[in-house]
This record gives sequence, C-alpha cells and structure tokens, in this order.
Amino acid sequence: MATLKDIATEAGVSQATVSRVLNDDPNLNVKEETKHRILEIAEKLEYKTSSSRKNQAGAPAGHRHILALYSYQQELEINDPYYLAIRHGIETQCEKLGIELTNCYENNVIPDVKKITGVLIVGQPSPSLRHAATALTDNVCFIDFHEAASDYDAVDIDLANISKEIIDFFIAQGVTRIGFIGGEDKPGKADVREVAFTEYGRLKGVVSEADIYRGGFSSSSGYELAKIMLAKPDYPAALFVASDSIAIGVLRAIHERGLSLPQDISLVSVNDIPTARFTFPPLSTVRIHSEMMGSQGVNLLFEKARDGRALPLRVFVPSKLKLRGTTR
Repeated sequence: MATLKDIATEAGVSQATVSRVLNDDPNLNVKEETKHRILEIAEKLEYKTSSSRKNQAGAPAGHRHILALYSYQQELEINDPYYLAIRHGIETQCEKLGIELTNCYENNVIPDVKKITGVLIVGQPSPSLRHAATALTDNVCFIDFHEAASDYDAVDIDLANISKEIIDFFIAQGVTRIGFIGGEDKPGKADVREVAFTEYGRLKGVVSEADIYRGGFSSSSGYELAKIMLAKPDYPAALFVASDSIAIGVLRAIHERGLSLPQDISLVSVNDIPTARFTFPPLSTVRIHSEMMGSQGVNLLFEKARDGRALPLRVFVPSKLKLRGTTR
C-alpha cells in the first residue's frame, strides 16, 4: 500500500504538504500545478486517504454536516444585525467548504441528525442546550461565548477589554462622568460589557451606579432607557452604549430632547452594523467582525474533524474603535 512518504518523495514535496492537499485543506497555499502533480501521483500509486477507507465501510464520500444551535429565537436577528452577520458567516463558510448545514433556534426541536462533523453553539447556551450538543458529538465550538478551562473550542470577542478601551478614550478627552445603556442576556443579570464597565469605571472614578441603565438589546429599549436618563435634571455627558441597535434608539431620544451630539452628549457603541454610518450623526462605534466569528467557528470544527485535534482552541476576533460623528 502506498504511503504519504512515497507520494512526497516522487512529488518532491514534504509529507505535510501531501497530507494537506489530499485532505483538501482550504488554508493551504501552494501552486495549482503542485496540487495536480500530488493528486496524479496519489492516483497512480492507488493511495487511499483515511476518509476514503472509512467511506468503503459505508460512510458517504466526503460528506460533512454541521448543526448550528442558536441560543435565541430567530426574531433577534431582526432587532440586532450582529447575530444575523454571525449566521451569514456560518452559512457562507459552509457553502465554501461544501459542508451541509442545519440551523436550529431556541424553542425549536433539535433535528435528529445521526452523522455530523460538529456542532456550533451561538450565544451563551442553557444547560439543556449544552447537554443536547455534547450528547451528539465531542466536536463542539462556541461562538460569541467562551468559558475558562473548557474542553471545547470557542470564537469570541474581548468585550471586557472593549469596555475598558472606551472608558480610557473618554478619560483622554477630559470626561469625568460616563453613563452606560445596555441589555441583558438573562433577566436581571449584567452582561460582560456592563460588568467590566462598572468595575473599571469605578476604579478610574468616572462611573456610578446611578448612571447605568439596562434593558433589552433593541432600539426600542435604548429609546425608552435614554428617555428615563434624560428626564433627570442631571445626566452624564458621555455614554457607552452596548450595541449599535440600542444606540439607534438612544439617538432618537437625544434628538427629541433637543440636544446635540457630540456637543451636549458624546456616545460610543459596539458592533459597527451597516446602518451605523448612516445615522445622524454617524455613530462612533467599535467594529466587531461578527461574520468572521461565524466563519472561524466552521473552520475550527472542520479542522478538528479532519486532523483529530484533541486540545481545545480559543480564538478572539480583533475589534477596532471607529470614530465618527457622535464623539469629538
């Protein structure tokens, strides 16, 4: 039986290159003529990959199937395009890699999937959702959520660091009082942004409990919370808003109050959704590559299933502060 070494020797390349070509590694960067030469030699020597040997035992040739479990209802994607972009990244990458995809949202019955490559869990899962996923496979990847010392892969953003970055930005501008308008993933529980904002802001002496407002992750919630804040005789001159969707509602409340941005109130939000550039004034926001979060989750599942990797990986997608019209 031919081996990788036999093919590598005849092709004049490394065994690692041969392995990655035969396993159709999407991240491999070699000339097309080299790929063709390796494939021709493998065919001539009648080399069979481990996946093809499994296929002879009855598995569909090259079939890969990912189950994406969303820890929220699909309607949330309408109110917050951040989540829609994550799903788009998942779907685009699955299509690119030829992977079958099944989506399942909160409160939907998890489909009976017998043979899958892996499971994506988007958002913080409930115990029952986590149990359902891990009962199907040990190839699980969290997106938009991670936990310390986990046995599973994760793709996330460093929201705590983003909160600190925004506080430092306002302090550098001479701001001495910063407010927060955010949402909650679970009733009555502050999310990572709010926790980091409160702790770091108090440490810096610019945040107090009275200036923190929490509701849902929607424009309507941002509008109502901002109205409550602005109805007070005294309110902060700088705001950190947890998402662009919330910020759109906050902008409306500020305009209705007859205030100007950034002269009367400065504002920075998070996500950089497509409409952020077209609000009035355009939103200063932290750009998060949410579509990349989805695609990288697919890549981790694909790579782990292909290579048999045992160690879990945690990937933090970078973010960038985009200053526009709501800040000085």
